[in-house]
Amino acid sequence: MELIGQATEPEIREGPNQEIHRYPSGRQGRDRWILARRGRRTGDLDSRVPYAFFAESEPDGSGNSTSVATIFLTNGECPWRCLTCDLWKNTLPEPVEPGAIPEQIRHALARLRKTNWIKLYNAGSFFDPRAIPPADLPEIAKLVSRFQRVIVECHPALVGRGALEFRELIDGKLELAMGLESADPGILRRLNKGMDLNCFRKTCRRLDEAGVAVRAFILVQPPFTPPVESVPQAVRSADFAFEAGAETAVLIPTRPGNGALDELARQGLFKPPALPTLEAAMEGALELGRGRVLADLWDLEQFSVCPDCFKERRQNMETMNRTQRPTRPATCPSCEDSP
Repeated sequence: MELIGQATEPEIREGPNQEIHRYPSGRQGRDRWILARRGRRTGDLDSRVPYAFFAESEPDGSGNSTSVATIFLTNGECPWRCLTCDLWKNTLPEPVEPGAIPEQIRHALARLRKTNWIKLYNAGSFFDPRAIPPADLPEIAKLVSRFQRVIVECHPALVGRGALEFRELIDGKLELAMGLESADPGILRRLNKGMDLNCFRKTCRRLDEAGVAVRAFILVQPPFTPPVESVPQAVRSADFAFEAGAETAVLIPTRPGNGALDELARQGLFKPPALPTLEAAMEGALELGRGRVLADLWDLEQFSVCPDCFKERRQNMETMNRTQRPTRPATCPSCEDSP
C-alpha cells in the first residue's frame, strides 16, 4: 500500500510541572497509559449491522442545506490510541469479515429515507485494509453510486492509492474527513495522533490534486489547553486547515468520558469547554471566510453551565451552521460564562 507520508514523532520535552509528567511523553508509554484507563466496550454488536444510522442535514456550501445519510459502521478498533477518542466503545475486538461492511450499508439504506449525501464512518480509517477489505470497495461503491457526495473518514497516514482508486469507482464527489484536532504542534503530539502538521498538509495537497474534498475535525478546548486560549486556538486550527486545503472545518467540543480525559481532568490538565466557548470559536472560524464551518451539536447540553441560556445558544449555533454567517453571541445576565 502506498502511503502519502507518516510522520515520525519526536519525544516531548516537558517543563518542570510534575503534573504533566503523569502523562507519558513517549508514544508507547502514552498508548499504555490511555489503554489502562479505558472502560468496557458496548456489548451485543453485530458485524452485519451498523451500530447507528440516521438521516440529517447540513449546509452544502452554496447557501442551502442538503440531506445526509450517516452510517456508523461496526468494525474493529483503530490501530491508533488517540487521547481524546471514545469511538473504541462501539467496536469489536477484531475487524469484521469480508462482505460485512457492504451488508451493513445495505441494512441502513433499506431503513433510511432517500438523501443526497452519505457519510460512512467506521470508528477508524476507511482506507485501512484491516478495517475495510479492499475487495469490498467495488461493492461499497455500487451501494453509494446514487449519492452526490460520499464522505468517509481516514487517518492522514493511511490515505494513499486506495483512496484515489475509490474516487474513480464512485459517481459522486468523494470527501475525506480527517482529524486535525489542533494546529498547535505541542498539543497535537500530546494527543497521540501519530501525525504532525506536515503530514496533514501533505495529505490535503495530494487529495486536492486528485479532486477529493477534505473535511477537517478540530477539537475545541482539547487537553493541555488553558480555557482562555481555547477560542483563538480553535480559530487558528481552522485557519490552518483551510490553508492546507480543507473545504470544511468541523468544530467538536472535547467530550470527557473515555477514561483518559477523565484522569487528566482530575489532574487539572483538561476541562470540557462551556457553550460560550464553542459559540465564540464558531463565530471566529466563520469570520475567516475561508470555507464551511460546522459545529458538532451532538449531546450539547452536557456543555451547558447555565440552563437559562442553553436554548438560545443552541439555536444560535444551529443558525450559524445553516446560514454560514457569524452572529452575535448570546448574552445572559445570569450566566457567568457569557462573553
